[in-house]
Amino acid sequence: MEAFLIVVLLIALLVIAIIAKGLLIVKQAEVVVIERLGRFDRLLHSGVNIIWPFLEKPRPVVWRYTYVDLDRTKKILEKSVNRIDLRESVYDFPQQSVITRDNVSIEIDALLYFQVTDPKQAVYEIDNLPNAIEKLTQTTLRNVVGELDLDETLTSRDTINSKLKAILDEATDKWGVKINRVELQDIAPPEDIKTAMEKQMRAERDKRAAILVAEGEKRAKVLNAEGERDARIAEAEGVKRFQVLEAEGEAQARINVASAEAEALRLIVDAIREKGDPVNYLVAVRYLETLKTLGDSPNEKIVFLPFEATGVLSSLGGIKEMLKSVETGK
Repeated sequence: MEAFLIVVLLIALLVIAIIAKGLLIVKQAEVVVIERLGRFDRLLHSGVNIIWPFLEKPRPVVWRYTYVDLDRTKKILEKSVNRIDLRESVYDFPQQSVITRDNVSIEIDALLYFQVTDPKQAVYEIDNLPNAIEKLTQTTLRNVVGELDLDETLTSRDTINSKLKAILDEATDKWGVKINRVELQDIAPPEDIKTAMEKQMRAERDKRAAILVAEGEKRAKVLNAEGERDARIAEAEGVKRFQVLEAEGEAQARINVASAEAEALRLIVDAIREKGDPVNYLVAVRYLETLKTLGDSPNEKIVFLPFEATGVLSSLGGIKEMLKSVETGK
């Protein structure tokens, strides 16, 4: 009886062990590759799954993890796991030496973001997927940077990232991997190159500063010259306008005086036309006015007198006769 109980107990323990070994819980965003008798059978997704113990077992894969040690150095840990993470993963590769087209050796630190899209291909199409991705990234980076000069490498990170992503994505497609992003964290040229670059940068800044100062002085001189020119033009325009207005005023005054004189002459001519010759009258008046102005100043000298004095006297006589006629008419 006791032997029977022991056998039953052993069978129960065996059944429990088999059931426990046959139950497999898969976490969210993970997948397990199941092989039956060494051949691929199926994929187990998140949740509770049942497998046949001893006949089926998960296929182990090598996975890489990157972490920073206490001394702030990067450490890479590789271990064998039986689950494939479907989330986006990041690989922080150690610095590697790359030679540019102008034969400058630089150290580049790169980051790679990738995601497993087909677990079956990731297991069976490539051995040690993380190591293969790292080596492919390093060789591709050497090829891309080797086509660029140092200055182009330092200023063309986006171009390098785009080229790396396109090349790596195409190469890893058959591995069931999608390359999402490639980032260059740091590009470190040698110390002598850094010193030369700093000197060049300082010289360029001094050059730009000198150019800016010269351009500022040139602009100031141009503005001063333009201001002086505009001031002179404005002053000349003012003088010109004043002279024009003054000339127009004098012309208008002369026109007004001439109009008044013409009107006065017209009235005089109309008044004396019936009594005598108006020409004699006008000549005699102008002659008398001229004699008056010549006698007003003691400094003036009479240079000549009209030779035809009889004509002037006849004019004066005509004026006398006209005045008498006018008085008689009254």
